[in-house]
Amino acid sequence: MRSIITGSISFLGYLFNTLFWCIPIFSLSLLKLVPAASWRARIGRVLDLCARQWVKLNNLNQNLTASIQWDVQGLSDLKKKEWYLVIANHQSWVDILVLQRIFSGRIPFLKFFLKKELIWVPFLGLAWWALDFPFMQRFKKSYLAKNPHLKGKDLETTRRACEKFKYKPVSVMNFVEGTRYTAEKHQRQKSPFRHLLKPKAGGIAFVLSAMGDKLHKLVDVTIHYPQGAPSFWDFICGSVNKIQVRVEVMTLDGIAPRDYFDDPAERVSFQRWLNQRWQHKDDVIEQLKKSSL
Repeated sequence: MRSIITGSISFLGYLFNTLFWCIPIFSLSLLKLVPAASWRARIGRVLDLCARQWVKLNNLNQNLTASIQWDVQGLSDLKKKEWYLVIANHQSWVDILVLQRIFSGRIPFLKFFLKKELIWVPFLGLAWWALDFPFMQRFKKSYLAKNPHLKGKDLETTRRACEKFKYKPVSVMNFVEGTRYTAEKHQRQKSPFRHLLKPKAGGIAFVLSAMGDKLHKLVDVTIHYPQGAPSFWDFICGSVNKIQVRVEVMTLDGIAPRDYFDDPAERVSFQRWLNQRWQHKDDVIEQLKKSSL
């Protein structure tokens, strides 16, 4: 009964915090319609400030309603005025709250690449646009086969959309596995890793191709829940006692592929690098599991 009360109070905290910050974000998003680059840049900074305050209050909510032992290592080399590509393993929607918490005040507000069609999602589409979440347009191979004149247009469109980040530090987040880990998915994939699904190179290669000259460093995050991956409800009810996170920061020099989609050799080389990175992450999780026994 106590956990249900805790969860309900925590949920209301998240709800009211989100509704409160929606008001200035939606209001300021209308001001971004003014076609002046310097004006939009100023409004964008205020919007990012709103998003950061939203995260801080969510963290305060967690501190008041949960008692979690945070075991986090590797944050010392991070800077707020740097351009990052952040990748992580994915087990639960709680992962997003974990990432927002550990990076709050350390790097620019986390932003996800979104499909262009998602801009039409009621309310959320406007908020994502206002907060400068990069929208991407990717054509399927079958569509390009019928319309060869469009080859490369999707990447070109996305690059133009990311021009704003040339002068504004950003952290682009990508869950490389493409979906949350479950034992069923792991078995169906016949994944060669003990604790991870197979990484998908195409999505991260697209991000690097669109923003490779702007992103300076890679932040590789490994998240482990000693009690097993929790649901959002488990998390807000205070059922999670410990969360372990390991962060590794490295340069993107020599990693970002120049022509991933048209050069088979580069594609193989990048996939090999990503699989090696994922094997290392798998080994880190194995070590964390053993240390938690």
